[in-house]
Amino acid sequence: MIPADSLKDLLSQDVSDRDKVLICLAVEPVGPRKVKEIGGLGLSAGWRAIKKKNVSDLLRKSGGLAVLTPSGWELTSPGSQHVAKLAGPLMNSPVPKVASSLRAHLVRIGDPDTQQFVEEAIICFETRQYRAAVVLSWVGAISVLHHHIVKNHLGSFNGEATRRNLKWKSAKTTDDLGLMNEAEFLDVLQSISVIGKNVKQELKKGLELRNGCGHPNSLQTAEHKASAHIEDLILNVYSVF
Repeated sequence: MIPADSLKDLLSQDVSDRDKVLICLAVEPVGPRKVKEIGGLGLSAGWRAIKKKNVSDLLRKSGGLAVLTPSGWELTSPGSQHVAKLAGPLMNSPVPKVASSLRAHLVRIGDPDTQQFVEEAIICFETRQYRAAVVLSWVGAISVLHHHIVKNHLGSFNGEATRRNLKWKSAKTTDDLGLMNEAEFLDVLQSISVIGKNVKQELKKGLELRNGCGHPNSLQTAEHKASAHIEDLILNVYSVF
């Protein structure tokens, strides 16, 4: 997860002793580590105070972020996500700029639920859970669009939606908008000039990938595919609305 040459930068940050020990556990190659090895990593990165720390006690009190196995201490899945959040763009990824860019837009999102979707997408991307990153980044983008419509275009949206489907019940909230099929939602946005035709086409490609990643199937998704998907959402949704 964390390249060895980034360890000194992370350990120099103002984080707790527990978090510093967890960061040491996340250094590549990730695997079980004995207390002596953890201490050696800390010392090599300039954290001399680790010599006086009870590493085992810090990990035992980590709240399930690490577990002791017969081979040594290991991060749990929540532990990996916790370290990823601490490390941010220093995580070892061929495309760290995408996650950093998404983080830059995170602080501009006012709705807390949307913020959570995007934060989870970032963590999934940084920890190489690419299918989940694709799904959550899409959910965040749709949430951004829903809030934009409720705030700025609700009347014209409902008018066009009703013209297309007489059974459509006029939306009042973002939850109401969520009742509409997402492909149809994008069609309505184009019709009322919230997005252009080409943007709609690209977003529909993203929707297809999201559907592929969000259902049980044999589809494989790696960092570059997830990176391109997230970058498209940043350029056409997060940075626009």
